[in-house]
Amino acid sequence: MSRLLHRLAACAAGAALAVAGPFATRAHADTPAAANLATNPGFEIPQLPLDDWGSIPGWQCTTGEAAIGSPARSGGSALLVTPAAADSTGRCEQILGVRPGTTYTLSAWVRGAYVFLGAEGTGHDVAPAWTPDTGGEWHRLTTTFTTGSAVTSVRLYLHGWYGQGAYAADDVRVDGPAPAPARALWNVPTGDPVLFVTVDDGWQRTPEAAALIADRKLPVTAFPLPMPLGFDPDWFRAVTAAPGSSIQDHGVSHRDLTTLSAEEQQAEICGGRDAALRRTGTAPTVFRPPYLAWNADTLQAAANCGMTTVMTATADFSWGASNVYHGGPLRPGDVVLLHFTDTLASDLARVLAAADAAGLRPAGLTEYLS
Repeated sequence: MSRLLHRLAACAAGAALAVAGPFATRAHADTPAAANLATNPGFEIPQLPLDDWGSIPGWQCTTGEAAIGSPARSGGSALLVTPAAADSTGRCEQILGVRPGTTYTLSAWVRGAYVFLGAEGTGHDVAPAWTPDTGGEWHRLTTTFTTGSAVTSVRLYLHGWYGQGAYAADDVRVDGPAPAPARALWNVPTGDPVLFVTVDDGWQRTPEAAALIADRKLPVTAFPLPMPLGFDPDWFRAVTAAPGSSIQDHGVSHRDLTTLSAEEQQAEICGGRDAALRRTGTAPTVFRPPYLAWNADTLQAAANCGMTTVMTATADFSWGASNVYHGGPLRPGDVVLLHFTDTLASDLARVLAAADAAGLRPAGLTEYLS
């Protein structure tokens, strides 16, 4: 019952936003807030439940080389990196959403010999800030970068140098205007006779569902969690093989984001993005909030992680249900929520029958959001 209430509240909020149209987010876009945009900048957020083992929320580091620990410059923990081999620099990085044509200041406190801090993909060549040796003390590295006219994300990095041993980092900052918040939708405004099939989580993967999807060449937008996606990436690639299909972002821990801070929400969303990118080679642009629950912090955190859309749903056909939140039959642009469960094959069959009755056909979600 609590899950259903979350969904209904979220859909009501989505409906209100859909009525408001683009004006609900445009005010934010015209008055960007200057803030620290980095994900988990102080390395205070511990490993998230259901994430890949050894992950540092918000950061992608060479496996087995990085950890969160002490001593820290501030707070309770810092990034501690020990290169595993002489040919490794112990690189850690994160992808961050930015505004085109905008100047940002990047800084971090570091300790060790030959530590580097920089940004890639800015649209311009940017030399990193670095220090030959901090003498065992904390030293602040600072640099600036200006994004190109078409740049909407950059890659921040920290690393040491070959054969120079361990280094530490703490209190990373990216100061500058935040990207415009992601838009929140519960349907896709279109006059075309289409609907969109979306499937969440990924814990149960049945051959019956895979066969139905393949036989019907059904465009499916999957929102798997990192752990099941990591268990069986080939299966998810198979069920998203039809044209128009894609794997998008569902966060990491399946927690109700409205109970988390803005910083924790950003770590959850960016973590889900990183898992999908690592397994598929393509960065998601659509985020499905767990329980369809979101708030204003969710929209900004999603944008900081490179998402353009926070997508809920207008109908739920999971576990034998046939709930259409706006009442009546399915309509053009409806987004149908399903889950990877042992009932998925029959749930999909019921969706397709309802779509046929309404004169609708399944279509690719991202194709209609671009």
